[in-house]
Amino acid sequence: MRAAINTIFRQVPVWAVWLAGAVPVLWLTWLLVSGGLGADPVKRLEHGLGEWGLYFLIASLAVTPVLRLGRINLMRFRRALGLLGFVYICLHVAVWLVLDIQLRWEEIWRDILKRPYVTVGMAGFALLIPLAWTSRDSALRRMGAVRWNRLHRLAYPAILLGSLHYLMLVKAWPPGPILCLGLVLGLLAFRILPRFHRLAGAR
Repeated sequence: MRAAINTIFRQVPVWAVWLAGAVPVLWLTWLLVSGGLGADPVKRLEHGLGEWGLYFLIASLAVTPVLRLGRINLMRFRRALGLLGFVYICLHVAVWLVLDIQLRWEEIWRDILKRPYVTVGMAGFALLIPLAWTSRDSALRRMGAVRWNRLHRLAYPAILLGSLHYLMLVKAWPPGPILCLGLVLGLLAFRILPRFHRLAGAR
């Protein structure tokens, strides 16, 4: 069964992930144009883009655990998933800056400094920027595998901050943000705890 699944995924081109990843933003755009986003369409668009960005980032984080636990190899899609997450987060930030705050820079800086959920979200976004910038193969060759891997561990705190931002943003405690945070914590534990065990064993 695993071999059949891996064979299917090997035949899926990476551009298909990008094509599928464009569906949510196209759907949200259609809802915006057709008036399907309710009484506050800008907020709904802003939140929808941010949620999908987080979903794609979580999917990129899950690629290694899926390989180790399920022996299903999705590694060739991990970069596309991570970059899709970054693109959606960029759109999320752009909608907040341009359509929501309308580039009132004094208000923007005040929100970043005084609203904890905005501070946390912008910190996570800032950590994603060098990861996206160095996602190309040329950056890997230029930096070397060791330095590149160390830099890309910033994905861990970036995704954690994104899930915290999502949870802090809502006024109630719906299951979606709680589930995302729990999933991120579980995936991070799966990635990080074995390293602590190896270090402890080496000592």
